[in-house]
Amino acid sequence: MHTPYFFFTEITLSNFATKNNLRALLAGLCLTAALPAFAGKTLDAIKSRGQVICGVSTGVAGFSAADSSGNWSGLDVDVCKAVAAATLGDANKVRFVPLTSQQRFTALQSGEVDVLSRNTTLSLSRDASLGLHQTVVTYYDGQGFMVPAKFNIKSAKQLKGQTVCVQSGTTTERNLSDYSRTHKLNLKPVVFEKFEAANAAYFSGRCVAYTTDASGLASIRNRDASNPADHVILADLISKEPLGPMVRRGDDEWFAIVKWVIYGLIEAEEYGVTQANVDKLKTSTLDPVIQRILGTTEDTGRLLGLDKEWMLRALKATGNYGEIFERNLGPKSAIGLPRGLNKQWNQGGLMYAYPLR
Repeated sequence: MHTPYFFFTEITLSNFATKNNLRALLAGLCLTAALPAFAGKTLDAIKSRGQVICGVSTGVAGFSAADSSGNWSGLDVDVCKAVAAATLGDANKVRFVPLTSQQRFTALQSGEVDVLSRNTTLSLSRDASLGLHQTVVTYYDGQGFMVPAKFNIKSAKQLKGQTVCVQSGTTTERNLSDYSRTHKLNLKPVVFEKFEAANAAYFSGRCVAYTTDASGLASIRNRDASNPADHVILADLISKEPLGPMVRRGDDEWFAIVKWVIYGLIEAEEYGVTQANVDKLKTSTLDPVIQRILGTTEDTGRLLGLDKEWMLRALKATGNYGEIFERNLGPKSAIGLPRGLNKQWNQGGLMYAYPLR
């Protein structure tokens, strides 16, 4: 015997679900899906103050570091500039807040910063337990080891019983412990709260090795070694370290904006849209994908609470993902890293943007 609910459902479907009713229903659903997005409380606050507040590292060259004049540069910095250009129309409307590993999550949780763009590994525990959203991977990395060349060490497994400088409050510290236990190496961690202290300890000879993300090791060697050639980064990688920005939970609109700005930078590289040609392509391209990226046909910005040229402004400010990488980390930069896993998906890498459509 049917319950009254199911009886009503059957009568409704049999008497009223005509083709015209279904068409009208589907049309209504499509209209609802196409409505502009509510801007969200974070974007409202940003527009009110006229500034994006971005949490960055205390100084990792190539990712986020300030020069003697206080000007910030790096891949993580450029992500924040692109977000500022997309939301406020000006890449310079960003205030950078340097945060230690211990400070970073609290600063984001408390609202001290709007976005954490600070060479931070995305992981299950961080995504599920901190009240934060992970956005998009901006750099695929792995944890490695740096040692003085004079020791002639070729593999991390030759470090048995040795001291290793490591920063506390990081996935690096736990990975080191796991690796040591798994391979019975009895490594002796020498733990520091700040990068600067760990760097100084390693270069003064307090530790036989230094461990952090391989990209960070390259940055530290380039910046702090009196002679970079005196230090070797071992080929061993002992972990997966996908790095990317984070935002607070509870504001899906802001989460979407940060996420889609990054996807836009990645997809723009795939389709050859650069800082130099973006204005020309705006008026000349017939490629529908590029037209959508630049807002010349479809207004994707209205779905994010932005205007139609949100992505065009971001690209004019920073260039596409490939340009950001090459400028800050690539072989011709001071850091000198190969693209590796951070190549586009159609060139053997892992950079794959969700489509802007």
